[in-house]
Amino acid sequence: MEFIISPLLVLSCHPLHMLCICINGYVGRSFESLHLRSEHMGAIKGADYINRINQLKNEVWFDGKKVEGLLSEFPAFKELLRIKASLYDLQHDPKIKDEMTFASPVSGERVGMSYLQPKTKEDIKKRRKMIEHWARHTNGILGRSPDYLNTVLMSFASSTSFLEGKENCFPENVQAFFEFARENDLTFTHTFISPQVNRSPYYIEKTEQPIAAKIVGETEEGLIIKGARLLATQGGLTDEVLVVSGSKFLFNEDETFAFAIPSNTKGLKFICRDTFIGGNSSFDHPLSSKYEEIDSTVVFDNVVVPWERVFYYKNESVGPNFLTQSSFHHFAKHQAIIRQIAKTEFLLGIAELLTKTINVSDFQHIQEKMSEIIIGLETMKALLDKAENNAALNDFGYMCPDIHSLRVAGCIFPKVYPRFVEIIQIIGASGMINLPTEQAFQSAIKPDLDQYLQAANNNAENRVKIFRLAWDITMSAFGTRQTQYERYFFGDPISLSSELYKTYPKQPYVEKVNEFLNLNK
Repeated sequence: MEFIISPLLVLSCHPLHMLCICINGYVGRSFESLHLRSEHMGAIKGADYINRINQLKNEVWFDGKKVEGLLSEFPAFKELLRIKASLYDLQHDPKIKDEMTFASPVSGERVGMSYLQPKTKEDIKKRRKMIEHWARHTNGILGRSPDYLNTVLMSFASSTSFLEGKENCFPENVQAFFEFARENDLTFTHTFISPQVNRSPYYIEKTEQPIAAKIVGETEEGLIIKGARLLATQGGLTDEVLVVSGSKFLFNEDETFAFAIPSNTKGLKFICRDTFIGGNSSFDHPLSSKYEEIDSTVVFDNVVVPWERVFYYKNESVGPNFLTQSSFHHFAKHQAIIRQIAKTEFLLGIAELLTKTINVSDFQHIQEKMSEIIIGLETMKALLDKAENNAALNDFGYMCPDIHSLRVAGCIFPKVYPRFVEIIQIIGASGMINLPTEQAFQSAIKPDLDQYLQAANNNAENRVKIFRLAWDITMSAFGTRQTQYERYFFGDPISLSSELYKTYPKQPYVEKVNEFLNLNK
């Protein structure tokens, strides 16, 4: 299908505008979005991202108070937004620009490589290279760098055939919105799960007022959604929120839908959890001061979702199955594993630096523990290579990484990451606790610290810097959130293992045993 982006921008006094999209000459559905001040579309720079978020004036609540003023200046958000801005700036680095962007098939402008729909194995490798640049820029710590949800939306657009001809499904909306997001380099948060009221697989909500977000009405304008959803990482700090729901256990048509809306949509609010930023000092809190991705509850107070923003709703066959039957898991897991590899490399570097600093690398039990991290890293790398080497065209005509390799990696990492954290804690031992602050090194007690906290292979100040980094990734509030985050990144680890067992092609091995035992007669 050929898409032609109309230059027509319908502007209003509201800081939103309407971008009309023509599909093969037909003026189709339009999209509300933020007012874009750049003269052209395509891959944005960091300043564009910051300006757009500030213009949106999203309703964000923190510590019981509505955030007023510029989001980019709010203490709990400012460093995260700065880090994300630096990612967008990498798209324009002359050294790697061609690895970060590609020419849009619609406008010819350079657009983010995370939006590339792969048709060949080479395309998958291009995507990997781009994801690696962003992952290594943040040492894999930023779990929701923009490429993750760009990839998710790309996977939806690459699976529109699954929606064609089905009741209450709008594949044309998915494709058109994907084009719109790609051409404007939108940034997303997402929410796929409902509040934890009752985790029984057979629970059906019966409260008078909705708790889980559900459809409470339909109008000429669109669906009306009321209730709440979890767990929107960076909620309120993105252009858009992507919402997908549908129970795997009991079908509830009022809670089955998928759509995307601007983060400043009327009636939409983001309620943040407490911050895990330990302080502003990059010495005292080297990770949380930069990479704290605050999570939020998304509240829908009779939010109107325009029909052009609806991907599907109230469909018993699509709702519970879209994520598993589409290419979502192929591409989302591919992105996640690349990031997790970068994070494991960072943890290996921290662990080795600890051993060298206090001179414990000659102990065999330390070598064994370090080898555990190395084995985990190389296993993840091998599975990623296998997933790419065994990539194949799917039923929708797109090249997908091998899902079995990705599922294996997705089952391994939630188990090995907490072990990596434990290994760093064991190597650091009591040194992980007795850590003075940056201010202490600038006080009258500095000579004492220099004398008594020095290490075999480093001075006291550098030793404390290294140990504070190890503490921040393993023992601080920020670090323990990282562990929990990786443990449940794609859901309950038991469910992931069950999914792997049920989908892995085991029959060829059974037939081999049958043949050996002569059981086929």
